[in-house]
Amino acid sequence: MGKKIIIDTDSEASSPDPMTLTRIFDNLNREIRSLVFTPPVAYVYNPLEYARESHSRYLVRYGKAPREVLLLGMNPGPFGMAQTGVPFGEITATRDWLKIEAPVEQPPHMHPKRPVEGFACTKSEVSGRRLWGWAKTRFKTPEAFFTRYFVANYCPLVFIEESGRNRTPDKLPGAERKALFEACDRALVELVNYFKPSYLVGVGAFAEKRALICCSDIERLTVGRITHPSPANPRANQGWEAFIEKELADLGIEDLTAVRS
Repeated sequence: MGKKIIIDTDSEASSPDPMTLTRIFDNLNREIRSLVFTPPVAYVYNPLEYARESHSRYLVRYGKAPREVLLLGMNPGPFGMAQTGVPFGEITATRDWLKIEAPVEQPPHMHPKRPVEGFACTKSEVSGRRLWGWAKTRFKTPEAFFTRYFVANYCPLVFIEESGRNRTPDKLPGAERKALFEACDRALVELVNYFKPSYLVGVGAFAEKRALICCSDIERLTVGRITHPSPANPRANQGWEAFIEKELADLGIEDLTAVRS
């Protein structure tokens, strides 16, 4: 399953400083930006670079530690974080609810079927619409939601095949996957150091697996998962909000609308 990384609770990343959170992602970006990926991957988008401004606003505005629950996605969707730089960053939710909007550049090489248009993109990422829609319904304001929660992606890169189809990180060749996962594992451990959550919750099975590999031996940390909101997941199309509220409650995360000090 891979080598676990033991958390150093005295590390700099434990300091509740939003700029330290920014450094976690800067360090991750430095590690992954030079990685090489081969066919069937034809294009790689890195929103940590071309959408840096909006991603930085997300970290600084909502990334104050500690947080009770860290929700962990897999990697950006083509009409979510790939456009806005915000995890699950569906355009309307990011701009109108999270109140984040900034100029977004473009990756150096783009697939013609998967252009990066930033906040001018007219397509909606269903996963992000569902996740942030649930947060809005339950917590009303971003400030209330982020008092208890933070949302991040395990891997910040988008992989696109020549056909325009997304390729998920778990489908990469072994050597490419190993190099990428080593960098992302380190960043995940630093995020847990920083936020010191009681719950690390994968949004889907892949994110839960990486969380277990990295963090299952951390005391007072419960690792689990909720159903991924993707429309490609049949379960998510049958009342996703009800499913995940039960799953969160089963993990011990209760009083979903309560704001805890």
